[in-house]
Amino acid sequence: MVAILSFVQDKPGKLEDFLQKDVWGTIKEVLNMGLHFGEGEKSVHITIGLLLLLIFAFLATSFLLKWLRHLLTRKMQGDDKLKFISIFKFIKYFIYIAVILVTMSAAGINITILITASAALFVGLGLALQELFQDVIAGIFIITDKSLLVGDIIEVDGKVVRVFEIKLRTTRAITRDDKVIIIPNHKFISDVIYSHTQNRNTTRESVSVGVAYGSDVDKVSQLLLDCALQHPDVLKTPEPVVLFEDFGDSALLFGLKFHISDSFFSPNIKSELRYKIDRAFRENQITIPFPQRDVHLYQNAAFQVRQKITKEGKARE
Repeated sequence: MVAILSFVQDKPGKLEDFLQKDVWGTIKEVLNMGLHFGEGEKSVHITIGLLLLLIFAFLATSFLLKWLRHLLTRKMQGDDKLKFISIFKFIKYFIYIAVILVTMSAAGINITILITASAALFVGLGLALQELFQDVIAGIFIITDKSLLVGDIIEVDGKVVRVFEIKLRTTRAITRDDKVIIIPNHKFISDVIYSHTQNRNTTRESVSVGVAYGSDVDKVSQLLLDCALQHPDVLKTPEPVVLFEDFGDSALLFGLKFHISDSFFSPNIKSELRYKIDRAFRENQITIPFPQRDVHLYQNAAFQVRQKITKEGKARE
């Protein structure tokens, strides 16, 4: 120890040369150890220093992303926060790829070679995953602009469903038969979707019925209104109305229009109203006719002549 101190005091210049040439030189040699491919501008060097730089860049980026996510979601509600985290995870992968490319470029690697070499792969993946990307992008739009919310009642492919979960790629809903339907999110962007709840919580429904010609139309209208007002699930405001819709081929056509608070169960409510209407009509001698047709048979002159000749021939025999 004494010898080292005396060396430092007597020859400070040699100590600096020792640190620069030996210590820092050894560190550079260690950092430059690795795999080296090619020569000149097209050379690629995968060294320990590059790997350490990538690890540091990953850690720094991860820390910044977590801090940014916390900053943006600190005032969000529970559901909105979870949706934003899903979007953030998707964006995070692109940020990591960009960090890798920038770090490798900063380390002296010509990333143009890597991009050129992987261009065909990216094109193939893009074509294969085209629909997946459409679903994810549509999911981002749905979550951010809230065009679709959990609890909404919508009509998709002729089925009325209630949405209970919105994910980044798919939306899950339950049908009136208690079956779960998984809907790709791109359908909400490319197709026309009917929403039963975006306008208001109530929806207008109708039940059609025909009565025989000669029936008392005022009495029919009153019976229909009574059936609607007596049903517990039919709203009293707005009031139900009865429309005399048309003179049909076999019946006078009426439509009962009413509002309900949950259109998801409208088939059950309509069925119960039809039971009530049928019972009320029977009690008041109102007939619901079945379709009737008059058939007229006409025989042409040639057929009648052949028939006459045949009868005359049989009479001669």
